[in-house]
Amino acid sequence: MDKIYLKDIEIFANHGVFQEEKTLGQKFILSLELSLDIKEAATTCDLTKSVHYGELCHQVIQVFQEESLDLIESVVNKVTNFILDNYSMVNGVKVLLKKPWAPIGRHLDYAAVEINRERHIAYISMGSNMGNKEENLNNAVKKLEEINGVKVSKVSSFITTEPWGNENQDEFLNGALKIETYLTPKELMTELLRIESELGRVREIKWGPRVIDLDIILFDDIVSNDEFVIIPHPLMHLRDFVLTPLNEIAPYALHPLKNKRIFELLES
Repeated sequence: MDKIYLKDIEIFANHGVFQEEKTLGQKFILSLELSLDIKEAATTCDLTKSVHYGELCHQVIQVFQEESLDLIESVVNKVTNFILDNYSMVNGVKVLLKKPWAPIGRHLDYAAVEINRERHIAYISMGSNMGNKEENLNNAVKKLEEINGVKVSKVSSFITTEPWGNENQDEFLNGALKIETYLTPKELMTELLRIESELGRVREIKWGPRVIDLDIILFDDIVSNDEFVIIPHPLMHLRDFVLTPLNEIAPYALHPLKNKRIFELLES
């Protein structure tokens, strides 16, 4: 991946835990490393196909100085999110913040915090078999679009399916989403659980009726056995109601364990 660097931007700001830091302020040194494809800009000399790093520098300084924060971890996180939220062509960013005047009572060159963050592609399965099912699914999509760090890029059509696992219940309306996100799988799963709760889901019966069900099906090519969020979804290859809408929006997405495309899993 191509890179753009902004190294050692000197910024005066009022971040820190101690009151003196907030009152008097101090010097910070900020460096940015952007990962993006700059080939088109390089061959056409079209600045709109790259990042105007002069404008970015001034915008980042404004974001850096607009409020006083206790931790430089918070400052770096804010700058990182700003870049990814506002520069869609940036696939990844590394932000290094040095604090040369850190008040620790010892000589040192600087204290520093670094964040590396990149965009990911994730696929989410959704279903509902209580109340107004279509409205439930559409509300879930809207709530996903409101999450900082999440962009919904594709939504499948909704299909009616028979219940799976526990057949003594109403039929489901199911769909699938493709999202771009810089959240981690755990952060994304936490947000999905929050949305389910806000839309009224109550977990009482396994595979039972539900207002809304949101599952991470694939997240890049990650394989995770974390009990909080298992990726790929361990039952996705057995469920037509997952594969059919997913095949509509991502037929060539690859199951990292089965080594098969979605259309191949659906056929088999």
